[in-house]
Amino acid sequence: MFQQNNMQLAIRIPTSPAQDSSQYMQVDQSDKSLVMSGDMQNGGFTHAEYIFNFSKKLEEDLQTFGMKIKQHEDNIKFLKTQKNKLDESILDLQVILGKYHSSGTPVAENEVHSHPQSEEETMEQIMRQEMSAAGIICRLNTHHGIQAYNITLTKDVLGIVARLGKLDDDNLGRLLSEYLGMETMLAIVCRTYDGVKMLETYDKEGCINKSSGLHGLGASIGRNLDGRFLVICLEHLRPYAGDFIPNDPQRRLDLLKPRLPNGECPPGFVGFAVNMINIDSTHLFCFAANGYGLRETLFYSLFSRLQVYKTRGDMLQALPCISDGALSLDGGIIKANGLFCLGNQYEALFQNCNSRKMFS
Repeated sequence: MFQQNNMQLAIRIPTSPAQDSSQYMQVDQSDKSLVMSGDMQNGGFTHAEYIFNFSKKLEEDLQTFGMKIKQHEDNIKFLKTQKNKLDESILDLQVILGKYHSSGTPVAENEVHSHPQSEEETMEQIMRQEMSAAGIICRLNTHHGIQAYNITLTKDVLGIVARLGKLDDDNLGRLLSEYLGMETMLAIVCRTYDGVKMLETYDKEGCINKSSGLHGLGASIGRNLDGRFLVICLEHLRPYAGDFIPNDPQRRLDLLKPRLPNGECPPGFVGFAVNMINIDSTHLFCFAANGYGLRETLFYSLFSRLQVYKTRGDMLQALPCISDGALSLDGGIIKANGLFCLGNQYEALFQNCNSRKMFS
């Protein structure tokens, strides 16, 4: 009988794709179970490798699709940003060109549209307030012309609020006049606090000296000053600190437009009241002692970010976006957050006046 030769075969069993090829396992050739088991194991590794490669390819494809989706999302975001910028530019141009008029829009009951009020009409209305400080200033200016402002008493007086701004739309002028109220519309504007002190002096007991200041001036022209009056000091106002709309000769403020939660501008938004007022070029630059103009001092202080909408419905839908009040061209007014003005426009806002709109 021949003696069985116990031959051994060197079989490599890879444990990983990166395993060194020099690693081998000694297997007895006579051990058929081990050889069979090795064959099955090699087949198992081949199947696992196929699944691994397929999964890896799927993962790479998902990453590729994810990158493409992100690229499209970035493009959409960019286009939305560009659209919002264009919308804002259109709104700014509409304000600059005066294309916000409320023609065809319903206004307060019994309201009659008229042509934009002239400066002479505004002056006449103010002078009808015979016992007011504003009436005395305007009367003095009418009688003495420009020389009135060279008088020591009034040399620091810039003017009356109602005469320092102009509006192209008569209806909007009435609404802004009502929003401010008669007392504020007739307020005297001074450049410095020294000018404010010149308008009224006091005796040792702290009582008003009726023979000096604006009281004495009123008495000298037959207009005894009665009651309180407002004086606005420009150098004590906190000015707007942001940018201006580029290349705008009126130096309108570059205020951020209101945005709904979806990022869109509220429907019917026309603009900010502070930017709708036209200011004479002589009043645009360096009229406050601190070097600021009227828009960023006086009118920003009066209106702040007061928003203007086409209709009351538009204004109410935009409530989440309103922070400093709003009004609509059909007569709606929100004075401040939570403070709504209801009913018709106040018919007796300016007693003995033919019109309640006092911006020239």
